[in-house]
Amino acid sequence: MARKKKKTTARKPARKAKKKTAKRRTSRKPLEMIISKSRTKNAAGINVSGDFYVALDGAVRELISSAERRAQDNGRKTLRPYDL
Repeated sequence: MARKKKKTTARKPARKAKKKTAKRRTSRKPLEMIISKSRTKNAAGINVSGDFYVALDGAVRELISSAERRAQDNGRKTLRPYDL
């Protein structure tokens, strides 16, 4: 008994993967606060002015920046507690 040939359908060519390109920022968003206002207020135990959060955020950013410089000067890519 002869075997029947299966019908074959034409296959679509495989799609080429799209190359991912880095997106460029066209407009700068304002920096988000590093600190949490509610956590800061809870930790303080007293009233906190709005200006305090801005000053605290600036102090934290400066602290991180100086720790980053110290780590890089020591040939590391990891921040350690003693960098503070």
